Amino acid sequence: MKNCELAVGIDVSKKTLDVFIHNHSKHRVFDNTKSGYISLIKWVGKFCDNEKSVLYCFEHTGNYSLKLAIFMQTNGLVYVQENPIVVKRSSGLVRMKTDRVDAELIARYAWLHREELECSSIRDEALLELGRLLSLRDQLVRNRSGLMGTLEELSGLLSSPSTDVSCKSLKHTIAYLSKQILKLEKQIDQLLKREEDLGKNYKLLTSLKGVGRILACQLLYHTCNFERFSSWRQFSSYCGTAPFEHSSGTSVFKRAKGHPLSDRKMKSLLSMASVSAIQHDGELRAYYQRKVAEGKPKMIALNNVRNKLLSRVFAVIKRGTPYVDLCKYAA
Repeated sequence: MKNCELAVGIDVSKKTLDVFIHNHSKHRVFDNTKSGYISLIKWVGKFCDNEKSVLYCFEHTGNYSLKLAIFMQTNGLVYVQENPIVVKRSSGLVRMKTDRVDAELIARYAWLHREELECSSIRDEALLELGRLLSLRDQLVRNRSGLMGTLEELSGLLSSPSTDVSCKSLKHTIAYLSKQILKLEKQIDQLLKREEDLGKNYKLLTSLKGVGRILACQLLYHTCNFERFSSWRQFSSYCGTAPFEHSSGTSVFKRAKGHPLSDRKMKSLLSMASVSAIQHDGELRAYYQRKVAEGKPKMIALNNVRNKLLSRVFAVIKRGTPYVDLCKYAA
């Protein structure tokens, strides 16, 4: 934002917003509510007449900052939601940790990088709903897995009245969670049917062997229906499957590997999808076996399959046609 005249840093917490204006060294606390947002805009307006030249910057804190982002986008305000790690690493050595100091560091970051920062925007309502459904389903699946492990341990104990009662209670809870998971999956299917663009890309993704319902939906959500990343290599870097070189001078040279600051959930889903694809896709199975025969470790060969699968994902979306298994037509 090159025409920025005022940089405002906001430290978002559950109940309050600590706001710091960099250019005037002013600080104030507002409620994290709609009335608080209105008061914030009025207060900032005292220091700048043109609201279009004000750059609001705050860290991405999930649901805590979502309401603020929706309010600012609805009212046409210029804002940037930045990764907290980026702000922290650009701040240098900081000895004190308070909400005011955090707001001041965010405002300083916004002012120093005002010409490089790009305005943020929230996902549309359908993608937000899809994200909420996927997040809740994932939590229920993890809870069910934990209870199933507890049930297996109790079942191995000697039969007793207390053990029998505990097992029955666990079985009822597991059955209830299973019903709720199925209910969420039906709601996801209804959402995909209702949203034509999402449904179309979902069908294209599931035409690939190894890509199931959950991975396809996660791909749609994290890529904002394939508008957030321009290539599969960018998304590979986001997932942590892209290897990066690590060397310095003539003495430091480590094996290239993915960066630890990545989306580990997506990386895990891609790993499971790659294992399934190797089993059911003849071309990817031959590709994996060839890499292993060349002397590559199995995990590196599996990572190659993950990237191969990602390249296919972006290819079918760009082409707009389902994946065709050419091995079936080979002579």
